[in-house]
Amino acid sequence: MSETLPAHSSRRSTLWYFFLLALASLMWSGQGTAVKLLDPFLGPIAITFLPFYLTTLLAIPVLVRMRRGQADRQPISRRDWIRFAIAGIGGQVLAQLGMTWGVSVSLASNGAILNLLIPVISAVLASFMLAERISALRVASLLIGLVGVGLMSLGDLHQASFFQSRFFIGNLLILGGTVGSSFYNVYCKGLMQRFSELEILIYSYFTASIASIPLLLWAEPVPWHNFLRFDWKAWAAFAFLALFMYGASMLLFFAALVHLDVTTASVSLYLVPVFGVILAITVLGEKLNLPEIIGAAIVLIATLLIVRYDNPS
Repeated sequence: MSETLPAHSSRRSTLWYFFLLALASLMWSGQGTAVKLLDPFLGPIAITFLPFYLTTLLAIPVLVRMRRGQADRQPISRRDWIRFAIAGIGGQVLAQLGMTWGVSVSLASNGAILNLLIPVISAVLASFMLAERISALRVASLLIGLVGVGLMSLGDLHQASFFQSRFFIGNLLILGGTVGSSFYNVYCKGLMQRFSELEILIYSYFTASIASIPLLLWAEPVPWHNFLRFDWKAWAAFAFLALFMYGASMLLFFAALVHLDVTTASVSLYLVPVFGVILAITVLGEKLNLPEIIGAAIVLIATLLIVRYDNPS
């Protein structure tokens, strides 16, 4: 009995963490819909970074208040700022810019397919950077999930073109974006031994914002008058990206990542296209086909395998 109760408690905790990850994935899945609603008013880089800046500005007062309430708080050293800059620039800026700029000079279908590599790249990086074990169960779950999202992405696969020379630079940028996203998750997991989730998020966002502002002004000067043409859907999309896509979703992901290995948590990223299809049906009126239904079921199986049988490193 003494061995059964802890195991049962641990399983319930894992279910709770995956519930948080599922909520984060649900929020991330709305990005495509939000971008489509903002596309008539702003360019792709502005759509990416302007809500990101708003998230950072809104979160800074929360961080200041939190740190004032910490009696044992330690000052942020120069080495700490370097760590946050590595996370913000090598992670967030590379991830957001690589995907946005890459798709603009390649194909959206190429981006959708290459994005499926994020859980796999995360697992490889975690094994090197954090010495996480790669068990047979984790490999199987990643591969099963990849098959599932592959079925859901058959349309993208038919339209994708990876080997045409005119798309080479774009595909390289997209791949860099997937590496940046994976690196951010893995590197921030290492920072959690010293900093809270909120501190990691805001400090890394702050460094990413400082680094990306000159690039935004150079590559895509913002036509501020376009904000006057926003309808309520555009404002809702902008608020969604700032509050949920870059804010709440990342805090939920980090809250689970504190307790789970990166490889385990990364399997939940395969839920993003599942929720994306559901949102496309409900919000945009798109139709669901049989491969998407089968693919969604396979993704859920991969997630359940990890939830039920995986043990942390």
